[in-house]
Amino acid sequence: MPMLALTFASAASVALVVARIVWTGRFGYSFLVWNLFLAWLPMVFALLASEHYHSSSGRDWRFLGLAGAWLLFFPNAPYIFTDLIHLTKGFYPYFWVDLSLILLCALTGLVLGFVSLYLMQSVVERMLGRAAGWLFVAAVAALTGFGIYLGRFMRFNSWDVVFKPWQVYQGIGSWVADPWANSTSLAFPLLFGTFVFVTYLMLYALTHLQPAQPAMIPQRTQVPAPVQVPALSDCSFGGLESARHGSAEGE
Repeated sequence: MPMLALTFASAASVALVVARIVWTGRFGYSFLVWNLFLAWLPMVFALLASEHYHSSSGRDWRFLGLAGAWLLFFPNAPYIFTDLIHLTKGFYPYFWVDLSLILLCALTGLVLGFVSLYLMQSVVERMLGRAAGWLFVAAVAALTGFGIYLGRFMRFNSWDVVFKPWQVYQGIGSWVADPWANSTSLAFPLLFGTFVFVTYLMLYALTHLQPAQPAMIPQRTQVPAPVQVPALSDCSFGGLESARHGSAEGE
């Protein structure tokens, strides 16, 4: 069911992007389709890693490779929220259309990332315990904030770790040398990492709600049936007389 809903949301997002292109005759927001495709990659890697872990193969180099690929591409899932920056270039007639479109794509990407994060958290919990699983979530959120900073401000892509390792190393080295270089270099990773962790925690709590227990209706106490007192017309005089004599003897 979650995969069906996410597939529907992605298809609806792509359809709206295509509709905007047809309507306006501009391809300005076609990048949302690419970003949404990148948001699906961590889901694919998480599914493969989880399946491989639960298979007879266990933890081997393939599992580690899939887990590493998942972590490398995971920031692409919540990254779409930063595309809201395109709405700050000035007001234009399609502002609310583009706002709704970006938010739909961003929410779809965020949920895709969170489902993949839950799969990997479950694997870590099975290996190391529940506390380690939540430490893993916190560490991933922090790394995601920094990874999105590298993508939005330093313009690195996930695959640059493989194809441009020296440039990525230099970029990270310059940040470590002076994290206070500007107002966003430290605040943005911290704030976005907090955003990822808090929103994941809320979604986790919502999806783990226990069904409400029906109110216990106390059973009605059975009231004993009233004693049927015979009418005077039904009583024989002999019975009354005997009762009187019995009372007199008792006195």
